[in-house]
Amino acid sequence: MKPWIIILFLLFAGGAARKARAQEKPLEVVPSVDIQRYLGTWYEIATIPQRFQKGCVGVTAHYSLRADGDIDVVNVCRKETLDGKERSVRGKAWVVDNTTNAKLKVRFFWPFSGAYWIIELDEDYQWAVVGHPNRNYLWILSRTPQMDGAVYDDLLKRIAAKGYDLSKIKKTLQPS
Repeated sequence: MKPWIIILFLLFAGGAARKARAQEKPLEVVPSVDIQRYLGTWYEIATIPQRFQKGCVGVTAHYSLRADGDIDVVNVCRKETLDGKERSVRGKAWVVDNTTNAKLKVRFFWPFSGAYWIIELDEDYQWAVVGHPNRNYLWILSRTPQMDGAVYDDLLKRIAAKGYDLSKIKKTLQPS
C-alpha cells in the first residue's frame, strides 16, 4: 500500500474519532442566565433546519414573563419571502435547572415539549446560541436582524467544538 494512502486514512480516521468524542461529551450550557435580561425579541440568524420551519424566513422569537413565572413564547416567520404570509405559533417555556437557568423546556403543542438549552450567551445579551442535548437542533439568535460576520464565525467555531456538524447549519434570511 502506498504511504500517502495510509496517511490519508489515518488523518480521516483521526478526524472522525475526534468528532465522535466531542459528541460523546454531554452538551454544556452557559454558567448563568438572567431570565429578565433574556426576555424580549430575538432574531434567528441561523439554524439546523427542521420540518416545522420549512419555508420560514424573517424568523423571530419573543419571550415574555407570565404571572406564574413561566415564559410565554411567540415564534413568528414569513413564508418563503420577507413579504410572505406571516405565520406564528404560541407556546410556553419553563426553567428546569434553577442553578443556571440555562436549561429550559419549551412546549408548543401539549403534551410534547423539547429541551431548550442556552449553550452560548453574550455577556450583554446581544446574541445567544440555543441547542439540544442530542445536537440535532440549534439556533443562533441575535437582538438585531443581522449579526457581525466576525461574531458569527466565532460562534461557528464554538459550536463545532461542542460537537455540532456545521454542514447542517443554514443562515436564515432576515431584513437588512
